[in-house]
Parts: sequence; C-alpha cells; structure tokens
Amino acid sequence: MSMLNIFNVSGSAASAQSQRLNVVASNLANADTVAGPDGKVYKARQVTFQTEFMGQTRNDLTSAGVTVSTISEDNTPGKRIHDPKHPSADADGYVTYSNVNAVEEMVNMISASRSYQNNVEVMNTAKSLLLKTLQIGA
Repeated sequence: MSMLNIFNVSGSAASAQSQRLNVVASNLANADTVAGPDGKVYKARQVTFQTEFMGQTRNDLTSAGVTVSTISEDNTPGKRIHDPKHPSADADGYVTYSNVNAVEEMVNMISASRSYQNNVEVMNTAKSLLLKTLQIGA
C-alpha cells in the first residue's frame, strides 16, 4: 500500500464517522418527541458500515476503506405513558414517545467522535512522515 492510500482510507473512515455523528445528533434531537397528528412517532436511526475496496483496479484488494451502506430505522416500539391530559394522547389516554435511548446515543456519539479524531490523527501522522521523508531526500 502506498503512503498516499492512507489518506484515502482514513478520509473515507472520517467521512463515514461524520455521517454517523449526524445521525446520532438527529436521534438525540428527537429523543423526547411524541407522535404527531398522523400518529407516527420518530424512530431511532442506526448507521451500518461496509468495506469499500480502494485499490487501483477492481481486483486490487491492497487497501480498503469504509462507507455507509445503510441508515435504517429501529422498529422497536416507543415508550407509552398514560397522560390523558396531553394534547397528543390517544383514545385510551396514552402518549407515544420516540424509541430513542439517550444513554445509548451518547455512547454512540462518543465512540463516533473518538473514531473521527483517530482518523484525523492518522492523516496528520502520515503527513508528518511524508514531510520528514522529503526533508531527508533534500
């Protein structure tokens, strides 16, 4: 693998983690929302990653990056709380909230943030090594 491929691999990972952070932010923003007038409530979304081969040709598997393959909705039911005075309560007096678990999303956010930072650090280290190599050759 060439030193320049490191930037492609780390860049793809940083981009994927950035998308993951956006999804987590959306989930956290909607953690306490209730069902709208149509009866639909926000469902937590999860990011799925996939390996992306980054070789010179289709059969060249010397380097692999990462890409977001899907962003799927979590179909677990949201929490229902009995509150007949709430304007969004159903006929039985229950209010349906989103299925977002704020604690899990915070852990997910910390993990994505650290992964993003690590990939940026890899790119900075590779840049420093390339600059040192150029200084030695001069």
